[in-house]
Amino acid sequence: MINILLESVFDIDAPWMSSELKNYIKPYHSVAVVAFSFRDNRVKCLLDWDSFYGKEQGSFYHGIVDRFTHYGIQEKNISFINYFADTKESATQKVKTADIIYFLGGLPDKMLDRIMEFDLYDILMQHDGIIMGDSAGAVIQLAEYHLAPDADYPTFNYYKGLSYLDDFYLQVHYENTPVQNEAIQRVLAERGKRVYATAFKKGAILVDNGDIKLIGDVYSF
Repeated sequence: MINILLESVFDIDAPWMSSELKNYIKPYHSVAVVAFSFRDNRVKCLLDWDSFYGKEQGSFYHGIVDRFTHYGIQEKNISFINYFADTKESATQKVKTADIIYFLGGLPDKMLDRIMEFDLYDILMQHDGIIMGDSAGAVIQLAEYHLAPDADYPTFNYYKGLSYLDDFYLQVHYENTPVQNEAIQRVLAERGKRVYATAFKKGAILVDNGDIKLIGDVYSF
């Protein structure tokens, strides 16, 4: 299995990233985008969801799709799992037929709740291709992750992830702030595992069947 933990979906075709990812992402691949990490107060219905991720008027749709077509993947082979329109069966089919699973940024705990609601946890864990995600979609790939206090999560806490990776913790959007550094030191003291911190919009981690490669600006604690 290949795990790719990103700062932003928009990093995928950046020169510092694509030189590495071109070894993994191929034109014949298909992609399933798990668009479950939205905030409840912003996405309350299908119309709201479409305004972000829908093909016709979604503000993020083409930005996401274009990053994969950069690698030669055809748009028709990129599907979004729609919380409001997909059924458990159709969502399962999209996951099972995809070579690449992509988890979008947003709220990771909400994303996991919705994954469980759709009975996708076991299906996702059986995927043996490429797992990708940015921000929330990066940390959710960890069996357990932490979140430093921010606007969405006012207090430090640990959360359950998807159990693909269990050897390290990850601090995303790292800017060397006191709040982030305090969170990192707490994880080191309480969990005793390495913490990687990806610099804001400048770092990524690639795990190729257990072999960890740091790309761009990544700090190790």
